[in-house]
Amino acid sequence: MSLKIGISLRIVTATNYLEKRDALSHDWVNFLEKIGIIPIFIPNNFSNIQLFLDELNLDGLILSGGDNIGKYPERDETENFLLKYAIAKKIPVLGICRGMQLINKFYGGSIIETTNKKHVKINHQINLSKPIKEDLILVNSYHNNILTNNSLGNNLKSFAVCDFDNTIEGIFHESNKIIGIMWHPERSQDDFNKKLIIKIFVENMFWNKI
Repeated sequence: MSLKIGISLRIVTATNYLEKRDALSHDWVNFLEKIGIIPIFIPNNFSNIQLFLDELNLDGLILSGGDNIGKYPERDETENFLLKYAIAKKIPVLGICRGMQLINKFYGGSIIETTNKKHVKINHQINLSKPIKEDLILVNSYHNNILTNNSLGNNLKSFAVCDFDNTIEGIFHESNKIIGIMWHPERSQDDFNKKLIIKIFVENMFWNKI
């Protein structure tokens, strides 16, 4: 039976229409389908999101990328609720780029805006430590915001750092099933990123090795 993974949506404004819309790149659907995961889209405007989530009985949650925190308060509110819900239900969570930043802020950390253009639309290498120790891995990079050891939230630890400036590219919580990464696995869809998603949601092994 395929796993059902809820995924948050970014908010976009529709050209020529005075309305907001939830959106998600088709890359996510293609990527998760290859791994045998059914994506469940979570809107940003539910009046009773807990009832919605209870009915879904999800196996995991992805906090997707796109937009800075604070741009759309309804998205911030939705994703913070998703995080609290996942913690209470012990559901695995993966935060992507903005999602990792939201996790860090949730635990009292801060986000630093960088002027280093090497983090924007340029692939770079990361160094990995436990629980997925491997050689240098090449990942994509689309962000102006970074995390450092000094800005890391409470009870969060780093497992991936950028090779050229030691900024944090991957985090996990010491006791909750929460992981964040700054790159976009759905845009690469290579073997490493497939293995990462499988370890988190399919095998549920990531947590046992922390």
